[in-house]
Amino acid sequence: MRAKTRLFFTTLLASLMALPAAAEEDARPNVVATTGMIADSVRQVAGEHVEVRGLMGPGVDPHLYRQTRSDISAMTRADAVFWNGLYLEAQLDDFLARLASRKPVVAVAEAVPAEQRRADDESPDQPDPHVWMDPNRWQHAVDAIEVALSELAPEHADDFAANADAFKQELSALDDYAREILASVPEDSRVLVTAHDAFGYFGDAYDFEVLGIQGFSTESEAGLSRIEELVAMLVERRIGAIFVESSVSERNVRALVEGAAAQDHQVRIGGELYSDAMGPPGSYEGSYLGMLDHNMTVIARALGGEAPAAGRLGRLAQANAENEDDK
Repeated sequence: MRAKTRLFFTTLLASLMALPAAAEEDARPNVVATTGMIADSVRQVAGEHVEVRGLMGPGVDPHLYRQTRSDISAMTRADAVFWNGLYLEAQLDDFLARLASRKPVVAVAEAVPAEQRRADDESPDQPDPHVWMDPNRWQHAVDAIEVALSELAPEHADDFAANADAFKQELSALDDYAREILASVPEDSRVLVTAHDAFGYFGDAYDFEVLGIQGFSTESEAGLSRIEELVAMLVERRIGAIFVESSVSERNVRALVEGAAAQDHQVRIGGELYSDAMGPPGSYEGSYLGMLDHNMTVIARALGGEAPAAGRLGRLAQANAENEDDK
């Protein structure tokens, strides 16, 4: 079956490459980015000089995402493709490996030095791909984006460099905010339980113990023994809040709540976090900085810390909506 799939993509890629490019009034280079986090980061660096299209929208799980024919056409016709790599977009691996022989295909997360990647003890050759959860590590991805765009449009290299520097300053400011509010969470409450193991880099950066029901990939199944193990931990350590994710089913998280309740321990849902996808397009949470601001603020407040309800810049939608309702 895998051989047939490979042959299909090879044939389709060849046929699409043979098609004449559509005439466009916009002479800017056009690039495709797989996830929202990458697309937004590319836009921050590119500014007005590059047209950026993102493939995966809010609520889309990149671990399970299967490309459509229109996706394949968009990537084939693009001047460059930006993806995470580290086996995040597992279903795209074969296609992008072949496309890389024809045009720039940039795995931005693989710019993070190997010694800064989290390893999976059971699969050491497949490191944790969720590097965007640490804004400091993500600066390596921003550098990779700047280099790739400068090679694509060298006449704008100075602008790309300036934009990348400004974006990295914002990432550093967000990291400072996170350290301040997350340090206010009582030490024995710094336990983050979520649907899958997407927050390990967050835990490394801000000294939180992170426990996912599923592993690095949502392709893995959560067994009954894992559910029972986490329920026992919640009860024993009196953990009061756990979190759902916007791109992963709530089913397993709800099972933890019900399991703890059966043992006379009440666990509440502390909020919805953005893990593998961002918020609605056009919203603050629909930006990379906004999704992290949301996560950091929600986690701090739910686990007993002190943080402004509307986040670092006062822009979080949920808090502002609640303020409007109170008027």
